[in-house]
Amino acid sequence: MRRTRLACWTALVASIAALNYYARFTSSPSPNAGRDDVYSWSAFAGGLVVYGLWLGLVLAIAIDRTDLLALRRPRSLSRALRLGIAAIVFVYVFEIFVSVLPLPQSPSKEQGLTPTHWEPAHAAAFAANVALFTVVAPIVEELMFRGLGQSLLRYLGRVPAILLVGTAFGVTHGLLEALVVLIPFGVALAYLRDRTDSVYPGMLVHASFNGVALAYAVLS
Repeated sequence: MRRTRLACWTALVASIAALNYYARFTSSPSPNAGRDDVYSWSAFAGGLVVYGLWLGLVLAIAIDRTDLLALRRPRSLSRALRLGIAAIVFVYVFEIFVSVLPLPQSPSKEQGLTPTHWEPAHAAAFAANVALFTVVAPIVEELMFRGLGQSLLRYLGRVPAILLVGTAFGVTHGLLEALVVLIPFGVALAYLRDRTDSVYPGMLVHASFNGVALAYAVLS
C-alpha cells in the first residue's frame, strides 16, 4: 500500500510540474505578465479550484492514514519557534546572496506573484488573493510535500527524504531561475518538519514568507 501511495503522490507531483513548465514555456514573454493577477477575482477563484483539487487528491492518497499528513502538535513548541525563526532567517539571507547572482531575471519576477504597483480600487480582490497565498497555499502545499510526501519518502532515510521533498517542491512551481530559492526554501521547510514532527510550523513559516513578499512588493 505504501508503494501505491508513493506512486500516486509521485504522479501528482510530476503532473503539476509538467503543467506548470508547459505554461512557463508557452506563456507571454512580457516581464509583467500575470504579476497583477493578485487584483483579479477570477485569479482568486481559479486558485481556489486548483488548490481544492490538489487537497482532494492529497487526502485521497492519504485516506485511512491521516497520520501521514503530520497534522500533530510539534514535539516542542519552543524548539519549533526557534527552528521556524532560523528557517526564515536562512531563506532571507540566501535570497540576499541570490540577488547578486547574474541571473537572467530575479526569482520573484519569474514567479510572477508580486504585483507591480498598488491598485486601491481592487483592494477587496487583493485581500482575497493575499488570503489565498498566505493561508490556502501554505496549508495545501505543506500537506502535500512536508506532510504526505515526506512521510512516504521517510523509508529512504531522513536526509534523502528532506532533499527529495525540497526538490519536488521547487520543480512543481514550473520555474527556472527561481529554483535557486525555491529548492533551498523547500529543504528548509522539510528540515523543520523533520525536527518538529509536524507540518504546523512549516505552514506558519510558509505563510509568513508569502505574506512578506506580497507586502514588500506593494509597499516598495
